[in-house]
Amino acid sequence: MAKDPVDIVIIGSGAGGGPMAFELTKAGHKVVVLEKGPHYQQSDFVHDEILNSRRNFFMPLPWDEPHLLRSGNTNFKHSNDAWTANCVGGGTVHMSGYFYRLKPVDFRLRTELGAVKGANLADWPITYEELEPFYEKAEYELGVSGNAVPHPMLEPRKKNYPLPPLRSHPIGDEIDKVCKGLGWHSIPTARGILSREHQGRAPCTYCTLCGSYGCEHGAKASTNASLIPRALATGNLDLRPKCMAKEITVDAKGNCKSVIYIDPEGVEQEQPAKYVIVSCTAVESARLLLMSKSSRFPNGLGNDSGQLGKNLMFSSFGESRAHFKVSTTKERWPWLAESREPFVNRSLQDFYWMPDDKFGFRKGGTLGFMWTHPNPIFAAAHIAGRGEKGVFGKALKDRLREYRDSKILQFEIYGEFLPTDGTNVTLSDKSPTKDGKVVTDKYGLPVAAITVTRHPLDLTMTKFLVERGEEVLQSLNPDRVQRLGVAGETMILQSGTARMGKDPATSFLDRDCRSHVVKNLYVVDGSFMPTSGGVPVTLTIAANSFRVAKSFNERLKKEGK
Repeated sequence: MAKDPVDIVIIGSGAGGGPMAFELTKAGHKVVVLEKGPHYQQSDFVHDEILNSRRNFFMPLPWDEPHLLRSGNTNFKHSNDAWTANCVGGGTVHMSGYFYRLKPVDFRLRTELGAVKGANLADWPITYEELEPFYEKAEYELGVSGNAVPHPMLEPRKKNYPLPPLRSHPIGDEIDKVCKGLGWHSIPTARGILSREHQGRAPCTYCTLCGSYGCEHGAKASTNASLIPRALATGNLDLRPKCMAKEITVDAKGNCKSVIYIDPEGVEQEQPAKYVIVSCTAVESARLLLMSKSSRFPNGLGNDSGQLGKNLMFSSFGESRAHFKVSTTKERWPWLAESREPFVNRSLQDFYWMPDDKFGFRKGGTLGFMWTHPNPIFAAAHIAGRGEKGVFGKALKDRLREYRDSKILQFEIYGEFLPTDGTNVTLSDKSPTKDGKVVTDKYGLPVAAITVTRHPLDLTMTKFLVERGEEVLQSLNPDRVQRLGVAGETMILQSGTARMGKDPATSFLDRDCRSHVVKNLYVVDGSFMPTSGGVPVTLTIAANSFRVAKSFNERLKKEGK
């Protein structure tokens, strides 16, 4: 059933959709936000590991809404990888809130590196200087705590963070000393978590459960806590949770006409709109646009260039851990047992950009230090192991006793993920199973089929950064250092698939994140990014969304709409 037309439909309410809804409703536009998941309230966020991490509170179950995933040319497997939180606020609700800016070099990698064999490098059509005011705006509106101390890779800034840093554990001071001795620069990690009251929201209570959990106090910089309530207060936002968008239709001229979606009762609805803004994550936005076929766009909405779904990027990942026995370390560091501060909040960016290719790469990334996540079920399952390496009985009890007597410091790598032809998103109807069946979700729709083929430079870089991180850990004199991996990817951090650029033949969006072909279609999640950067992308997505909202409002004002 077709509903009354509105000015704008936004599909998704996370880091991209939230700022657009906030800015456009403030400007007086009537906006409908279609959100696939529920609208959780602060009272819904409880410290229940089974609910949050082992059920479908945030992520769909793989038998209800699978992604297909494969490495290279191997067979696809059902997975729930590459989903972010399905709820109002999206991935900003269950994120850890590590908020770094990109560096100026990130916007011109093709110029700086030249042609890299096997990689589809492209300069951004905008500069860091153009995005900087919107980083500042995003940091204020979302609420970011930190301190931009001088260091070699500090990006140009006009202001410090709007809130002071969160309290950190004394281990952070030890990391500072070690890094100084190594000639490196440990820096405070900026967090999308309030260190004090901000815009009516309560500050952090230091509960330890940020990543994988929603914040019951509204202190985390989720759009659900920071932007959506203020957009609703304008009276111009119609927020529709539990509504699954399945197709964007077009008129005879090839412009967006409406969004077809399935409402909470399972009834198909049609919402006409003058403009459609897509922000479902890089994977799911590509899926929706590829499903939106017509006689004008047989290969997906606006996909005349064939670029839609290509150049998918995640974040290159590596990780190691240092184990400290509290019983034997308490004389040296009494605070190891006494301090309950959950945040380490230290990062290294000395290897973000290398002066030459002496170590086999130029573009690196960021090391972030943190205590291991306290989820006990996850920890116990990891300790027990599986298969031939699994343990039980006394051996398992001994390992659990050792774990209870340990503090475990880890680092994670957020590294450049070079775009390649081999990492992309297609639809499952293009990749049927061996028996010829097409995998569909609970709505009967084809699902995203994700192929990952890593560029060799990614792996050279992550191994190097892991080794540097282990130098820091070893210098702290732990009982042991455990390497978990050097060649992974963080699939919750997504970009590419609808990259922006100046040339319609090699990009999907223009510099304002508007389709080159369909002039009333915008994409504002991480899909727009030509390169991934060496930091988590959430803050950049939000900053860019504020930038696009400004140009969008200016265009409509100029056109008298």
